[in-house]
Amino acid sequence: MPELPEVETTVRGLARILDGARLARVVTRREGLRRPFPADLVQVLTGALVTGLGRRAKYGLVHTDRGQTMVFHLGMSGRWRIEPEDLGLHDHLILETGAGQRLALCDPRRFGSVDLVASDSLEQWPQFAVLGPEPIGAALTPAHLKAALAGRTASIKLMLLDQRIVAGLGNIYVCEALFRAGIDPRKAAGKVSGAALVRLVPAIQAVIAEAIAAGGSTLRDYAQPDGELGYFSKQFDVYGREGEPCVRCSGTIARIVQGGRSTWFCPRCQK
Repeated sequence: MPELPEVETTVRGLARILDGARLARVVTRREGLRRPFPADLVQVLTGALVTGLGRRAKYGLVHTDRGQTMVFHLGMSGRWRIEPEDLGLHDHLILETGAGQRLALCDPRRFGSVDLVASDSLEQWPQFAVLGPEPIGAALTPAHLKAALAGRTASIKLMLLDQRIVAGLGNIYVCEALFRAGIDPRKAAGKVSGAALVRLVPAIQAVIAEAIAAGGSTLRDYAQPDGELGYFSKQFDVYGREGEPCVRCSGTIARIVQGGRSTWFCPRCQK
């Protein structure tokens, strides 16, 4: 699944085409993805001026002068294609600008989604109202984590995947951040020390920032809108490295399953 860095990279790629552009033509090529497209999607977007793009958690935002924001989620296999030479079977939503440029939302598995939300009520949209702070920015602090995790007996790994604790973190980057912070992913979240949380916040922010700079992590279907692949997967310290030597100590990377998801870590240096 495309995670936060992949979505951020996607939004930045789309902004080069869409920011300040007028949408001359909007085409839906099926009824929807995980759920139906909004009934008025074509009507609202056709002729609209794109006033900016953004991201919240793993959702991309396309703001318009109609007072409506198109909110998209890439699901398991979604990606936007810029100027595709030919439209394929899985290109389900087409946007064409007044300058003649074309974007196609490709989603073979159709686990993604597209919604229209009033721009002035985005934070109250049910999917956003329950989200915690973004992992990059001033809102994520050790104090926030300490309060949110107090008394929690579930593992720190699973709590960091809870979008109500931190918005947008996924399996890859939680594994990598816990390694950098030297925290055992199995430890009860409420028992993680304040000193460890002080290490964890910059570790989360650094790994996310580095992944964005690298264009994300290409796993299975993900690619940037221009077709380029993300290369942060070349920098993984623990993710997918079961049985390989730890880059920091003489230990060996192990894999366990937590909450139905694989976790990679170094049992020797993550305490």
